[in-house]
Amino acid sequence: MSARTEAGKRIEKLLAAMTLREKVGQMVQLSDCGGVTDGLRQRLREGRIGSMLNVADPEVSREIQRIALEESRLGIPVIMGRDVVHGFRTLFPIPLGLAATWNPQLARACARAAAREASRAGYHWTFAPMMDIARDPRWGRIAESFGEDPCLASDFAAAMVRGFQGNDLSDPDAVAACAKHFAGYGAVEGGRDYDTVHLPEGLLRDVHLPPFRAAVDAGVATVMTAFNELNGVPATGSAHLLRKILREEWGFGGFTVSDWCAPAEMIEHGFCTDLRDAARKALLAGVDMEMQSTAYADHLEDLVTSGEVPPGLVDEAVRRILDVKFRLGLFDGRRPSAAGPEPKPEPAHLELARQAARESVVLLKNRNHLLPLSPAVRSLAVIGPLADDPYEVLGTWNRDGRTEETVTPLEALRQFLGGKTRIHAVAGLDYTRSRYTSQFEAALDAARQSDVVLFFGGEEAILSGEAHSRARLGLPGAQDALIAEIARSGKPLVLVILAGRPLTIGSAAEKADAVLYAWHPGTMCGPALVDLIFGTDSPSGKLPVTFPATEGQIPLYYAHKNTGRPPDRMPLTLIDDIPLRARQSSLGDSARYLDVGYRPLYPFGYGLSYTEFGYFNLEISSAKIRAGERLLVSVEVANIGAVEAEEVVQLYIRDTVASLTRPVRELKGFKRVRLRPQESRTVIFDLSGDVLGFHDAGMNYVVEPGTFHLWIGGDSEATLMAEFEVIA
Repeated sequence: MSARTEAGKRIEKLLAAMTLREKVGQMVQLSDCGGVTDGLRQRLREGRIGSMLNVADPEVSREIQRIALEESRLGIPVIMGRDVVHGFRTLFPIPLGLAATWNPQLARACARAAAREASRAGYHWTFAPMMDIARDPRWGRIAESFGEDPCLASDFAAAMVRGFQGNDLSDPDAVAACAKHFAGYGAVEGGRDYDTVHLPEGLLRDVHLPPFRAAVDAGVATVMTAFNELNGVPATGSAHLLRKILREEWGFGGFTVSDWCAPAEMIEHGFCTDLRDAARKALLAGVDMEMQSTAYADHLEDLVTSGEVPPGLVDEAVRRILDVKFRLGLFDGRRPSAAGPEPKPEPAHLELARQAARESVVLLKNRNHLLPLSPAVRSLAVIGPLADDPYEVLGTWNRDGRTEETVTPLEALRQFLGGKTRIHAVAGLDYTRSRYTSQFEAALDAARQSDVVLFFGGEEAILSGEAHSRARLGLPGAQDALIAEIARSGKPLVLVILAGRPLTIGSAAEKADAVLYAWHPGTMCGPALVDLIFGTDSPSGKLPVTFPATEGQIPLYYAHKNTGRPPDRMPLTLIDDIPLRARQSSLGDSARYLDVGYRPLYPFGYGLSYTEFGYFNLEISSAKIRAGERLLVSVEVANIGAVEAEEVVQLYIRDTVASLTRPVRELKGFKRVRLRPQESRTVIFDLSGDVLGFHDAGMNYVVEPGTFHLWIGGDSEATLMAEFEVIA
């Protein structure tokens, strides 16, 4: 008999023995409320808690599990959950930074390391990865996303799921992953967290759902509902999402969990009258477990006994929850309880964090090849509020990282240069939001005494993440003024931005000679940046999201639709070009702003290197294919510079005419390739015809006959093009 068959029999035996109250108990998740109180102890004994989250004390964790196993009637273990979003004790780059590596296998390794650390601390379940498509940098949770593109996000979603869950979920160092937030959360109006979402069904299916489908196909154990309403129905109450799409269409077999108090919040949405109504609608929609709010605990028993909710729905939910507990090995002793305090991060994890941080950094500007600097540089000015801050560089969801283990840029510079270079360190601002200019003169003096200035700025960790949306995306506080002051020195200026989102850094970038965008890189921030600043390696990160020049351009993303007057087809008319007292007319203009045009500050996929890459000899295996057939695409990529480096080769397509208009470009593949100076290599993409389709007006996925354009290059504005046709 297989282990799965045996587990199934044990689950059915447990279900038959459970009271309705015990079944409902499995559907309840509570956060740590300050230790094992008498009330918590009693609920555990009565089998009325299925999961807990945020229990950080190992002794408390062990006692909770002991009570559940030894003092409850049926001995059903508790799943212990934690937000292990981009690392546990070792903090890796925030997810948006990981996506900038364009290296899903690296992300998988980071998730594997995080799972090992979290499982040793007694956690079985992480509420990650977050795979919401984010096309509005005002939204704070863009930091937790993999960016704006479904192809890129899907690959990272699958990789992170496999990393967290390992080869077998019952392995002691595996944790159950949770695909969140289902669905459409990244499209909230105005980038305001928790806000309303309106998405046509086709856009939902073509852009926002593919990463979740990739996670399900990768075997994700759980799925979390979103806070937002979608087209008038809160996601936590949407049977269309949870039963039709997730269960019926995709065949998801794990369990679903609400986000924090999301069932109760359906009352404020105006979708439910009270907690009792919320419990009924959440279960009917397909929510198996409720996080923190008490709709299920307080009302589900009565809803079943009154006949308002079929008892079979409760059995379904509990069966799925128990199945995950069996898969995690919680019943058979293979998984130990929480250990003591987590030891220091393993050297291998720190080296992995350094690699991930290094690959995540995007070189946006490098005038006159200022970077890399020579280690023999005589003097450096190290300025900026984030040059020596071990906390802020960890980013959002950094609960289990330790500042004493973070290596800051200033610390890493001192270690690397070893006293041979004079370092003039002045913060200039005590923190990123500060507007006090009292240190400006000292910063300018430091710049004047130095050969090169390194400025480390950006935004603090608390300025991005959940509930931290921003209407203005410029550098906070007086950072722009400080950069302008430093620029007066006339010394070469390297700007290093550490942030949780794209910032509108155009003014600062103009004053700088080089710009490195480092996101929030995590524990090994300093060493990774030093590796790049001094040329141990070349930057290879690429933007996973479009950078707007100003907030007024938002939403701004590469895979937009064309208009009848495309902005790149006509001469640009700006405010200063309009004649005085001009007659009211369109002035022959197109779909763009009069004051800032239509161009982003930096396009999706963009990122420079210390070398240059050339693309040649684009070839396709056939000029005509049928839907479902494969198209082999090859291109020669050459390192035409003097530095060994990695390039991310990107493939985009466009369906030129369709029954529903299609985006001007769509990413369909990417590969990282490392090349020595003057080395070239043929890169081959095996493009399935199935990925050329979309959902038509009837919500059928179709690949329509017609002409397609294909581009390959180093960003979304690649110019090397081929054409092929899909035939019926």
